Amino acid sequence: MPSLTIDGKQVSVADGTTVIEAAEELGIYIPRYCYHPALSIAGNCRICLVDVEKSPKLQIACNTPAAEGMVVHTNSENAEAGRRTVLEFLLANHPLDCPVCDQSGECDLQNFYMNFGLYNPRFREHKVKKHKAVELGPHVMLDQERCILCSRCVRFTDEITKTGEFGIFNRGDKAELGIYPGSELDNPYSANVVDICPVGALTEKDFRFKARVWYLSSAKTVCNGCSQGCNLDMHYVLDRPHLNDGGRMLRVKPRYNADVNEWWLCDAGRFGLEWIDKGRIESVRGPAEDAGWEQALGALASAFQAPNARIGVITSAQLTTEELFLVREVLQSGAGARVTAAVPQEPGFGDEFLIKSDKNPNTMGATLLGLAGPGVVEAEQLIDDALAGNLDALWVMGHDLVELFGEDKVRDLPEKVGQLFYSGTNENPTADMAHWVLPSAAYVEKDGTFVNYNGRVQRIGRAFPPLADAREDWRLLLALSALLGRPLEWRDSKEIFAAIAKSEAAFAGLSYEVIGEQGAEVATARPAEGTATS
Repeated sequence: MPSLTIDGKQVSVADGTTVIEAAEELGIYIPRYCYHPALSIAGNCRICLVDVEKSPKLQIACNTPAAEGMVVHTNSENAEAGRRTVLEFLLANHPLDCPVCDQSGECDLQNFYMNFGLYNPRFREHKVKKHKAVELGPHVMLDQERCILCSRCVRFTDEITKTGEFGIFNRGDKAELGIYPGSELDNPYSANVVDICPVGALTEKDFRFKARVWYLSSAKTVCNGCSQGCNLDMHYVLDRPHLNDGGRMLRVKPRYNADVNEWWLCDAGRFGLEWIDKGRIESVRGPAEDAGWEQALGALASAFQAPNARIGVITSAQLTTEELFLVREVLQSGAGARVTAAVPQEPGFGDEFLIKSDKNPNTMGATLLGLAGPGVVEAEQLIDDALAGNLDALWVMGHDLVELFGEDKVRDLPEKVGQLFYSGTNENPTADMAHWVLPSAAYVEKDGTFVNYNGRVQRIGRAFPPLADAREDWRLLLALSALLGRPLEWRDSKEIFAAIAKSEAAFAGLSYEVIGEQGAEVATARPAEGTATS
């Protein structure tokens, strides 16, 4: 393990570690454009120049291996002069697009120029003109004039997705980024090139010109699109609804987690969250026009308290672990309802990278709590019982029965079952046929946890309050438990999880603090890939 000194601090690193990596171990940030820890080293942008004692010239930190006794200066006058010259070349043909560029406010060209730029530029020639606003695919736009040819996107499609859409064409100051003729940037991870682009050359079509980044608030959460549970940052606005046609969520960015998704996020997870602000159920609906939460909860309680009540509850692996625990404690254990979370579902698209065929974020959580897997009543059996007149009430949580079983099978359900309750986030045919409709909070509107396919429990953070009159399902279940004469002492999702940790061996020793922002492993075996419940 060679030992070296960087800016007066000594560090020992593994053999083969580069100077830029050694500096990061000391908390020293060296500017970079082409370097990315997940990609091969290109060494073509030269902005990471450092001053190495006894070396005749400046060295690039991204491709210089740490050596025993090496002394490195990252912010010496010589190093900054070198970076200043590099910036002069990179900006020679760069357009003055900052006032209209989506990258403004989080652009490394802006940031580094402010730190050590050449404020008396010597360039007097005409800038080379290239193509602007080029549509590369369904999600990504290219502005060739802004590109500094760092080649991150080229290496990403060559090395990560292995789809090879990008190339750099022509030579000299006519060199330009593009995709190969006849191809389109439409691989399942295409928008990651926007995240790794250090300038404003590659931008998201959906976010284009919607907001400046300094207007955005950010919340840490995870994706609910499949059982991988990729970590992400949700960027939203609450006080400027005109920026997104009345919506709150403006964009999603991957959040680094070495044990789950590293730096990446699939396009389905990134662009599949429109339902959070569109097509939502906003208020309680019931037999009476003035129905509200009090009447809906009263109807639920009456159904469960009826003598010899025959009740079915179809819950979902889209619910948080805390809510599934309450389903078991309040409805299954206490009220004696027949509860299931295992809805037959055809596996969706999956790959060997991030995308899992199980399109639910908490199948493992439901399994650990005994609400999915072998021995659980199948939802189709409850539907058959309801159609045969063997159920007095049926509560469907989040599922569209028409989509699951077909309209022909469930068309007569409202007439065959005494009371059909539906709780969920969005309008669908099942909500239309239900006697009672209860608006649920979306997963980004509540706190809680999901357990991914690999047995990693992760927190989902509340980004913004529930829309309109929607409520968190855990809050609904606690209120129902009180009406059933068995009030529970828990007041929020954190306290509910603490109860889970005390009663469930798989969660022993865990808490929200232990889980933190990166998650924690539960004591469980890894399930077989392809197992899907809903």
